[in-house]
Amino acid sequence: MATVLSVSGSPSAASRTNRLLRHLDRRLIAQGHEVIPLDVRTLPAEALLGADSGHPAIAEAGALFARADGVVVGTPVYKASYSGVLKALLDLLPQYALTGKTVLPLATGGTTAHVLAIDYALRPVLNSMGAAHVVQGWFTLDQDITVHEDGALTVAPAAEEALTQVVDQFSAALFPVPALAAAS
Repeated sequence: MATVLSVSGSPSAASRTNRLLRHLDRRLIAQGHEVIPLDVRTLPAEALLGADSGHPAIAEAGALFARADGVVVGTPVYKASYSGVLKALLDLLPQYALTGKTVLPLATGGTTAHVLAIDYALRPVLNSMGAAHVVQGWFTLDQDITVHEDGALTVAPAAEEALTQVVDQFSAALFPVPALAAAS
C-alpha cells in the first residue's frame, strides 16, 4: 500500500503523544501500510537549534519525508501551539517537503481549550509546506490516554472511536479512487 511517516513531535520519550502515535501506527500497519516512526526528540539538539539543515540526521529525516506517501504528525500542545522540537524540524525541511502528500495532524493536551491548535497553529504550516491534502485531524485529551505499568496503552472508548475514524479516513485518502473508476 502506502509508506507512512509517523512523526512524534513530543520532547519526551514517555509521552502520551508518542505512545498514542505508536498505537495508531499499528492500525495503519494492519491496513497494509509501511509505517516509519520518527521521534523528533531523537534528532541532535544542536542540529535542530542551530538550524543545521546539512547535518546528516536532519538530511536523513528530510529523506524520510521525501520517501513517504503520507505523513502523520503528532504533537503535544503547549501554550496553544505545537511543540518547539516539531517547529524546529519543520523549519529545517525544504519549503515544499509535503508536496503531493496526504497529512494527518494529531494533538494531545490537558484541556479542551487547546483543541483549535490543530486548525490554527499546525494546519497552516502543513498547508504552507505543500501538502496535497490535510485530512481532518484530531485532538485527544491527556485524561483519555492511560499508560499502564507494563507500557500498554488504553484509550477511552469515545476517543478511540474518533481516532479510528480519522486514521481510517487518512488511510483511504492515501490512494483516492479516481472519479472515473468510482463511477463505473
